[in-house]
Amino acid sequence: MDQNAEVIAKAISGSLSIIEQDREKEIISRRFGLSGQKETLEQIGDMLSITRERVRQLEKAILIRLRISAEDNKIPDLAHAEKIIIRNLTEMGRIARVSDIAEKIFGKKATEKEESAITFIGEISTNLTLIEENDKYFNSIGIAEYGKEKEIKAKVDEIVNLIKKNKAPMTIDELDNNLNYEHPDHIKAIASTSKLLATLNNLWGLAKWPTVNPKNIRDKIYVVLEEKKEPMHFEEIAEAIKQSDFRRKNVTIQAIHNELIKDSRFVLIGRGIYALDSWGYKKGTAAETISDVLRQAKKPLTREQIVKRVLALRKIKETTILLNLQNKKLFKKVDKNLYTINEE
Repeated sequence: MDQNAEVIAKAISGSLSIIEQDREKEIISRRFGLSGQKETLEQIGDMLSITRERVRQLEKAILIRLRISAEDNKIPDLAHAEKIIIRNLTEMGRIARVSDIAEKIFGKKATEKEESAITFIGEISTNLTLIEENDKYFNSIGIAEYGKEKEIKAKVDEIVNLIKKNKAPMTIDELDNNLNYEHPDHIKAIASTSKLLATLNNLWGLAKWPTVNPKNIRDKIYVVLEEKKEPMHFEEIAEAIKQSDFRRKNVTIQAIHNELIKDSRFVLIGRGIYALDSWGYKKGTAAETISDVLRQAKKPLTREQIVKRVLALRKIKETTILLNLQNKKLFKKVDKNLYTINEE
């Protein structure tokens, strides 16, 4: 067994050893999943033939006694386990999701039982703060001297509200400029405990924003184009998704092409080349784009001016623009090198 795993296991067995009654040991072990899967108050009550409320009362009383014993340093190996957890939390920004700190301590993706062990130690330790999981927060653990549960939740909410107010994702440095923390890593650590936030490409935003939490192919295409800041061929987009940090990135080129066609946010501006409509690119043929340019100018333009303005809207060859400009049904030359729309 790994040294850290051995210390954690001893701290768990040491905690259970000071609980005198077998029934109480059973309640704690099952409630926290120390021997396997976590069980509900009702499941334990049915097993022990007592009410769920009685299970809750017993659990609360047992935990109070364990916390007192922990504070008095009467639980074997608990202090050593605390040191391991605190040392790793210090490196992670003082607080972390239980799943993340367990993975760091055990050196692998932790099992449910291993995560339960860390949660239990956080519950009884006076040197650690446990954040219980709900709709807003992940099950997390922090160093107690940096804040109790209520204080940490307030810090999380402060970051969420700042991002909401900004109405766009922010980098950790941008958050740091608006908050008062010793180090940006502390902001990152606190933000990671929120279920309302997500991060992608070093940006933090609301979990419902596709720019930081893309949930489908279209959103992923949008993120890739937004990050690139320039038009891309659909094959390039497919490759960029495969090389990304997205959770699911096995997509086919055909699937990418299909989604590009369906979504109005994406504009075809050349052969297989797409841009975001927010960049000002226009759909349509070369002739239609030339017409749009001339209408917007409200005056004749030189050939060079037309080419420059069309290329800003479409990724096509200059010769294609010049050939279309020769269409006398659509355009007419009003001077040696000036063109306008043929209204006749």
